[in-house]
Amino acid sequence: MENLSDALEKLKLSSTDKTTDSVESSLDCLLKALCNSSAEASMKIQEMGILPVFPSLLSPQSSCTPKVANIIAEVAKNEFMRSPCVEAGLIPPLIQLLNSTDQEVLLQTGRALGNICYDSHSLQAQLISMGVIPTLVKLLGIHSHNTALTEMCLIAFGNLAELESSKEQFASTNIAEELVHLFQKQTEHEKKEMIFEVLAPLAENDLIKLQLVEAGLVECLLEVVAQTVDGEREEDVSQLKTASDLMVLLLLGDESMQKLFEGGKGSVFQRVLSWIPSHNHQLQLAGALAIANFARNDGNCIHMVDTGIVQKLLELLDRHVEEGNVTVQHAALSALRNLAIPVVNKSKMLSAGVADVVLKFLQSEMPPVQFKLLGTLRMLIDTQAEAADQLGTNGKLVERLVEWCEAKDHAGVMGESNRLLSALIRHSKSKEVVKAVIQGGGVKHLVTMATSEHMIMQNEALVALGLIAALDLVAAEKDFVGSSLVSMLHKLLSDERSAPEIKYNSMILICAVMGSEPLHKEVQSLAFIDVVSKLRAHENKTVSHQASLTEQRLTAQS
Repeated sequence: MENLSDALEKLKLSSTDKTTDSVESSLDCLLKALCNSSAEASMKIQEMGILPVFPSLLSPQSSCTPKVANIIAEVAKNEFMRSPCVEAGLIPPLIQLLNSTDQEVLLQTGRALGNICYDSHSLQAQLISMGVIPTLVKLLGIHSHNTALTEMCLIAFGNLAELESSKEQFASTNIAEELVHLFQKQTEHEKKEMIFEVLAPLAENDLIKLQLVEAGLVECLLEVVAQTVDGEREEDVSQLKTASDLMVLLLLGDESMQKLFEGGKGSVFQRVLSWIPSHNHQLQLAGALAIANFARNDGNCIHMVDTGIVQKLLELLDRHVEEGNVTVQHAALSALRNLAIPVVNKSKMLSAGVADVVLKFLQSEMPPVQFKLLGTLRMLIDTQAEAADQLGTNGKLVERLVEWCEAKDHAGVMGESNRLLSALIRHSKSKEVVKAVIQGGGVKHLVTMATSEHMIMQNEALVALGLIAALDLVAAEKDFVGSSLVSMLHKLLSDERSAPEIKYNSMILICAVMGSEPLHKEVQSLAFIDVVSKLRAHENKTVSHQASLTEQRLTAQS
């Protein structure tokens, strides 16, 4: 048998002498050499300058084409050969071959392109711009009976779907129908997993979410869940997780979610509800996350609260209080938080005992649970004075809030703790709540919150501090002095970037603390009257009016 060097020499000559038999035997020799030692043979091919010969051999009419594409696929398995393949101009002729009707040509061409572009987003983006996605989707539809070709398409889709630029092209094809149709035919776990791996990145796009729902993917997923929920094999557990996770992902799209909700009467919605009382943690998690996703508009939230979903979530949380599953706790609290957003739901949820169940998780040391717990309570007490009063005088809650206000490693928890502390005061307007916050050491945290980079948090803090000053200035005086409240207010009023609401509430607070002798002295020493008098010319009429009132107050008490 001729050796590799001879074969390569013959191939080099093939650009002038296209004797098929000679080329075929040389290609066979190359394939054999690549099978024996891929890296060594690839280096030899590179050294002898054979790659630039291949484009002329990649003719749709040539019987050599499948072998040439196969050789390119084998060569491109080696990372060091991928750039030379691109430089040799192999990508355009390979893409042209995707229009072939020869299944072996298509398979080897797909492999070659996949290996050349493996792990290279720039090359994959190049394929996308050359229109490879619609071509591959079409191939999947035509050759869905060919297992090897189908797998090649799925691998290509999996790689290309990771790129954001691919989503628009995928959405313009019938990929959703093709994948759902293919999924329905599969019986093997591995094949279903391959399709799942393509569906997950594609389903991140809202338009494709809707297409997948319309193509019947949800029914397929529900069937997988039903088949695997009681299974103990590893593949059953894996498929159950993948299917239920994908279900939740589909609900993240507004249109796809609303289509499945069907006014709360949809069969899919009802099936998902049945997951919550399940004994399977994965289904409990998916069920709670699905409810949280359905609860993204007021109409859905009101319907769900009126049809008893809150009770199901509370029962689920009760099962996870002691050494419970953190992800389930987090998901159930997320759902409750979303359901509590519409004003009409708040009193109903409080009457159902939501606050009491949520408080059972006060001892949690898991920041994600802490964050959702705080958000749920804050939503519940919004405009609910009685509930804010009850929670604000709960010593354990206030103590935990003050502790979490110092959770510098968890900015979300720290921010939500401050906001809840402020909300308890703002919505209760209760002297007892103010007293509990002062005694618990919360005042300094509200003063710090007033310097937040988020205007909404600044404002909430200033209003709460104003209420503290109005309701119990004597008790708060020491904390106000110790936390440099007055100098903080001076900075806010002097800062041109401060929003009108911030300036307004800062002046209200200045007037409120004037009744304290030490605070009054601080106000005088910082020459507040100069800052305030400038604000009389502020373009915002409310601010300028308040500046006049504040100036009068400062002048009268100077």
